[in-house]
Amino acid sequence: MNKTFSLVLPAIGAALLAVLSQLSFSIGPVPITLQTFAVGLLATVFKSREAVLSVALYLLLGALGLPVFAGGSGGFQALLGPNAGYLWAYLLFALVTSSLTHKDRPFYVTFAANLLGDALVFVGGVLGLHLLGGFEWSYAFSVGVTPFILPDLLKIAAITLISIPLFKSLSFHPYFSRK
Repeated sequence: MNKTFSLVLPAIGAALLAVLSQLSFSIGPVPITLQTFAVGLLATVFKSREAVLSVALYLLLGALGLPVFAGGSGGFQALLGPNAGYLWAYLLFALVTSSLTHKDRPFYVTFAANLLGDALVFVGGVLGLHLLGGFEWSYAFSVGVTPFILPDLLKIAAITLISIPLFKSLSFHPYFSRK
């Protein structure tokens, strides 16, 4: 049962990520979405393998053309366009944050782990905007990071607060009791 469960978790994670990605609104070249919230929550609750596989499956589904990316977009071109740096950096976010969090960590460790993962997404996003979008560094930072600082801090706070009761409610299953 554990083997099957650990194979199903990435599919559930990718589905959650796809659904929350649709909740977005445009504020410029980069929309505000709940993608980072979804990745952070998955990385906090899942083990590293399942968290990274969730994001990888999400990226694969999007590359195949399914409308799973923000605004219902999909297709391989999204993984090579100006916003691709954000998408690829979700893999690092999932790996780093899931490696640093588990159910017995204090809330501030969960917050810091998500903050670090989110910072990696910003780095990937700015690199993508500069290298793939042709934006100047300062403009890439001003449109790719600055408008998202407060919303992402709120998302990270929500992830941290949600993870405490979530771990408690999921602790009946051996997979979540060991994280």
